Amino acid sequence: MEYLSKQRFDELLSELNHLVDVVYPEVRDQVAETSAQGDRSENAGYREARRRQAKTISRIRFLQKILENSRVIDPDALPKDRVCLLSKVAFTNLATNVQMKFEIVSPHEMNLEAGKISLKSPIGAALMGRKVGEIAEAQVPSGTLRLRIDSITLD
Repeated sequence: MEYLSKQRFDELLSELNHLVDVVYPEVRDQVAETSAQGDRSENAGYREARRRQAKTISRIRFLQKILENSRVIDPDALPKDRVCLLSKVAFTNLATNVQMKFEIVSPHEMNLEAGKISLKSPIGAALMGRKVGEIAEAQVPSGTLRLRIDSITLD
């Protein structure tokens, strides 16, 4: 079971609907059109259309599986004093005294450029359940990071 924000759930559902309603019919028609052009063994257009069809079907199935096994998080039911899913956490790396701020999200929402880390990442997992002022230790490939939680907000 995966938990998603309402925004991410809607984005995935929109992508799925677009693939099913727009992209797949186009690809299906392209396969039929190139198939009618004769010998399939030497028809590069047909092979490309079939590859595109396979990729589209694969993505549709992947999205269906995610949405089928996901639940939308009710932000009002989340604790405000502890790090949890959808928390925006400001913390300081005690070794370098560098402050960082990330939102803790499900693996399907992770986007480092947008400041979103997965709750299953080493840092995300170490921060989960902690309160402001607590020290979390995260095991990362370069060693152990000691992180002090400076603030927690939930939008």
